[in-house]
Amino acid sequence: MAIKDFFQKKRKYATIPSEQTKREIPEGIMSKCPKCGTIQYSKELGKHLKVCTSCGFHNRLNAMERIEFTLDDGRIFEYDRDMISEDPLEFPDYVARTAKSMESTGLRDAVVTGEGTLGGFPVVVAVMSFDFLGGTLGSVVGEKITRAIETAIQKQYPLIIFSTSGGARTHESILSLMQMAKTSAALAKFSAGGGFYISVITEPTYGGVSASYAMLGDVIIAEPGARFGFAGPIVIEETIRQKLPEGFQTAEFNMKHGQLDKVVHRKDLRFTLTKLLELHTVRPNKEASANG
Repeated sequence: MAIKDFFQKKRKYATIPSEQTKREIPEGIMSKCPKCGTIQYSKELGKHLKVCTSCGFHNRLNAMERIEFTLDDGRIFEYDRDMISEDPLEFPDYVARTAKSMESTGLRDAVVTGEGTLGGFPVVVAVMSFDFLGGTLGSVVGEKITRAIETAIQKQYPLIIFSTSGGARTHESILSLMQMAKTSAALAKFSAGGGFYISVITEPTYGGVSASYAMLGDVIIAEPGARFGFAGPIVIEETIRQKLPEGFQTAEFNMKHGQLDKVVHRKDLRFTLTKLLELHTVRPNKEASANG
């Protein structure tokens, strides 16, 4: 083969139009980090619990991913699975938007509740999902969480709530805001009975959720970089007409100012939750249970 022909052939295989490359890579194969821009294989990112291996950015998890990563064997006995939101105010497009979120997420609303085990300890969990209407707090979310709390009271199980939310659900107006009082009252009853509640705050948690059950835990922990507060920073800056400090409302900032007990990397979350359960609850005696 002539040298000229060799280089021509090499160029043929080395030069690939960028648009063609984009078309040939199936959607979902690669993921780009929103923080540092690093491109990684989605499967590899999943092996690291969706934490960027370059900068440590914690990508959002949906409810089912969170359950898979957290509970023993990723298994949950789900409560109130078929509960769905009505449209009490006949809010424009609410029914259509809810149906679209159901189809895209496979969920019925923005929270999954149920029971499982974590490190061998039976627990009641409520896991919010931001991909369902921004994780907004509506009547179904409030009702499911309240029922989960009541079940934890009845069974005397510890309670863990994973929060992520854009706030109260505008489409339900005052009915949404009522959920703050309802869930808070249920937690007060749970606490009075000696229940142990761990609140886990994830990115982002705002509005009515942060102003109710997210900040009522006996222990409150958050993932690195998770932002939480009542109003968002843009609203606050426009209201007070002042520049906010760098990192305002991040988990690290809130930890420094006494709003958290601990910031926990996702890879350490199962271990941390298990240690908290060991310190505050009693592991079931399997032999005693088997004997009735």
